Amino acid sequence: MLVISILKESWYPYFFKLARIWARLILIGMGFKTKIERDQTTDINKSYMFTANHTSMTDIMLMLVAVKNPFVFVGKAELAKIPLLGFFYKRTSILVDRSSAKSRQAVFLRAQKRLKQGLSICIFPEGMVPEEDVDLAEFKDGAFRLAINHQIPIVPLTFADNKKRFSYTFFSGSPGKMRVKMHRFIDTKGLTTEDTKALNKQTRTVILNQLNTYGILKK
Repeated sequence: MLVISILKESWYPYFFKLARIWARLILIGMGFKTKIERDQTTDINKSYMFTANHTSMTDIMLMLVAVKNPFVFVGKAELAKIPLLGFFYKRTSILVDRSSAKSRQAVFLRAQKRLKQGLSICIFPEGMVPEEDVDLAEFKDGAFRLAINHQIPIVPLTFADNKKRFSYTFFSGSPGKMRVKMHRFIDTKGLTTEDTKALNKQTRTVILNQLNTYGILKK
């Protein structure tokens, strides 16, 4: 069913619904129970820029479970090499080769096309999972430039437990609760590219403060 749903671009909303079910089953099967807290509810008929801290391979599944609005990921082209997941990822996401200026520019055009289709965008602004002893790396500007260019709200999400539950450290992790906090949206109406850095900092501060509230912040 997943393969059939990606045969046509216009069928993406159906793929998204199936992917959400798949993601929920994967997390349940791994012994993870999700707890999602929302400060504000998204409008299914609007587009948003979803951003979250990046800590684990399970971030992708948890984002699918937490967000009801159909969205496409913007991520590293290398992820397409992951067995099975990569097959779907390269056919349903916007891939970027950060070493190529042409590839980075193409992201804006592909994102614009998806937004015109009524979809949202999801970017992990750290760009990659940070070192094990760093809870939140600096954010890159791409997500915020895109949000400003298309005048769509930023929706920050904080993932509290993914690193603890399923770390990149071999033989670590355990079943348990995965908490998500969907924060109040940050409006971009009227902002220009000159506001990119300030928007970046504002979003990162929201997530950083929530990590501190959870009591897991180390660095």
